[in-house]
Amino acid sequence: MSDYMFILESHLSAEQNTVLASVQSAAAEANLSLFLTGGAMRDMLGGFPIRDLDFTVEGPALKLAKNMVKSGIAEIVSIDEHRKMVEVRFPNGVRSEISMARQEKYGKPGAKPQITPASVHEDLRGRDLTINAIALSLNRASRGLMIDPTNGASDLERKELRAISNYSLYDDPVRLLRLIRFKARLGFTIDDRTLQQFNNAREAGMVKYIPGRALFSELRQIALESNPYDILKELEDQDLLKLFSPALAGPKLNAAAFQKIAKSKAMIPFGASFSVDWYGLSMYCMTQLLSVKERAQLIETTKMTKEEADPWQKLDARAKKLESILKSAKLSRASHVYDVLKKAPGEETMLLFLKSTERLVQDRIKNYFTKYLATAMDVTDAEVTQATGLEPGSPKFAKAKDDRINAHLDGRIRKPAPPPEPEPAPTPPPKGMVRGSRFR
Repeated sequence: MSDYMFILESHLSAEQNTVLASVQSAAAEANLSLFLTGGAMRDMLGGFPIRDLDFTVEGPALKLAKNMVKSGIAEIVSIDEHRKMVEVRFPNGVRSEISMARQEKYGKPGAKPQITPASVHEDLRGRDLTINAIALSLNRASRGLMIDPTNGASDLERKELRAISNYSLYDDPVRLLRLIRFKARLGFTIDDRTLQQFNNAREAGMVKYIPGRALFSELRQIALESNPYDILKELEDQDLLKLFSPALAGPKLNAAAFQKIAKSKAMIPFGASFSVDWYGLSMYCMTQLLSVKERAQLIETTKMTKEEADPWQKLDARAKKLESILKSAKLSRASHVYDVLKKAPGEETMLLFLKSTERLVQDRIKNYFTKYLATAMDVTDAEVTQATGLEPGSPKFAKAKDDRINAHLDGRIRKPAPPPEPEPAPTPPPKGMVRGSRFR
């Protein structure tokens, strides 16, 4: 295995490694050349958490995705027939994009590009920024070979954002927003020539050529960022946030909501099982202070579908149902609260922590974040096996583990006291001295 493969696999979560192996196997079976491209390579080489697994295929990417669906490996979330690009979701919850290696030629800014199949090298040279134009071969003969035709790895080391061509921001003007997003997320500087291109494209009014669906795609990416507010504020400072909604500015940017969500996120123990729809939650925070009319305008501007608007528009109503359960006097034990919240969607729990006025609800959520999740993590499979004789993997074992966690939460099982520290060995007398006598 190459060093890059070792670095990649050590940076991926267990679920992401499972996906990587599944896609490699499916591509090999279809005799297609497969590459990991874009975000995963940028984040791996830059030392950031890997968020996206984007694969590029030299050949029919749609056919590969459909074969994976037939085999039960994944399900299709969306298809871009024009760009030959598919978003798929795997049983473990990981989402990924599989696209055909392609060249894009733009007749005019913001127009649909003419798409032609290409090699992975040609594909990379047609991307937006050099740091997003790095690939890793996942093919048997060249597995682990890094492909970097625009020297993006060097720009990562310099912490610099550089457009691949002098027309990158003109060809696809949504890249103007993307450039600001990466600047805010990574804390990188923009190189002089790219900054000049950015300013020239702004002055030429290129932003008016950004299609509504491209605006939505970028808005969704912002909502999924670790710190969406930082990016929204940077866009506001650049006078670009109004492209999504003129109302999204100043106090309506809702800094307080994003700060409280960040605070609650910091309470969750590292490695705890807590799944959140960050898109729905971030979009709720983003639109919380907008009027009904202003929200409708945002939906219209970005050509958002009902399925894309529902996760944030209906979140408040769903959270209120959870709030009524959490207020109940029937939740008399810590295990009762834990059982309710571990089954609840994480975004509903987060939203209640953000806005519930019920002190009991706030306290119970805070205890869940700071105590109950940590207690659940402390109960190991080995402890359950030792106590029950059951082996991991069966439904009986899962129930036994849940029972064990509940018993710990309710104080029916206490952690054994740590063994006493050994007493320090007696200090030997200095050389030439005898105990009980000053001199020999």
